[in-house]
This record gives sequence, structure tokens and C-alpha cells, in this order.
Amino acid sequence: MVAQIGARQFASSAVFYKTFDEAMALVQETAAYLDGQGRFESQDLGRDCALVYAAESMRLTTRLMQVSSWLLAQRALQKGQIAYAEAAGPKYRLSMPEPSVAPNPRVLSQLPDRFVTLISRSRRLYARVKRIDTQLYGEGDRTQLAEPPFAHHIRRIEAAFAPALRMDTAQAEPRHSRGGRA
Repeated sequence: MVAQIGARQFASSAVFYKTFDEAMALVQETAAYLDGQGRFESQDLGRDCALVYAAESMRLTTRLMQVSSWLLAQRALQKGQIAYAEAAGPKYRLSMPEPSVAPNPRVLSQLPDRFVTLISRSRRLYARVKRIDTQLYGEGDRTQLAEPPFAHHIRRIEAAFAPALRMDTAQAEPRHSRGGRA
């Protein structure tokens, strides 16, 4: 019962509103970037970097969708629109799988600066919301969480592009300078 009260009160807190506003602003900023400037910047990337860009943009949007869904569920819980058990259930728990193959840092350094910044901001936001989720609902058995419906697609893409994600920088296609990164 105490956990239920804590979870309901959280959605009325200043921390919740700050996090909610930050998340929604980041979702809008990311969507605008990916549909605008990011689309043009990605055309300048070499083949291997473009593959990493595509994989990372999927992870970026997935991360933000999960955070948004979680925050909206907390608001619905606070308003009495969903039950505590539903908010604490696998449907709303954060469960983004870690990539099985991490992109080569040198390839990441060739991606557009703003894109890398959005990835970094989304990771920090996700980590913060995941800590809050754990505080409110406990660690639980994460193996019991429902796998997101897109997880198998991400694994297939990672497997298909694993050589490009691991490529040596010497094989990376050169790219024009973007203000400090080469």
C-alpha cells in the first residue's frame, strides 16, 4: 500500500513535472531533428556510418517512446485512470534491451554532433527514469517483463550490421569536418 501511495504522489511532484516536461521537449526536439536537419546530415555519411546512424536513431526513438509511455502511465495512475498493478506491470516498465554489439566509438565520433548530443541526453533521461521506476516499483524480476514488440527487429538489424558496427576506423569513409570532430 505504501508503494501505491508513493507512486501516486510521485506524479504530483515537482520532480515528475520537471522530468515530464524535459521528456516531452526532448521527444519534440528529436522528432524535428530526425525529420529535418538530421535527414540532410545523414545523407553526408558514408555507408558504414549511415548504418550506425540508422541503428542509433532507432534506439534513440525507442528509448524516448518508452520514457514517454512510462511518464504518461504515472500521470494516468495519479489521476485514477489506471490501477497501481497496471502501472507496475510489464506493459509500462522500462525494458529496452541493451545492444548486443556496441558501435565503435570512432564511428560514433563521425556522426553529426547534434545527433550524438540527442543520444546522450536520451540515455541520461532514460537512466534517471529507470532509477525512479525502480524506486517506485522495485527491481522485480526483469526477465518477467514483457519484451517490447520491436526487440526482435533490433536484434536482427544488429546482427545484419554487426561488421559495420565493429569496423576499424581505418575502414571508415572520410567525412567533412563538423566543427571540432574529424
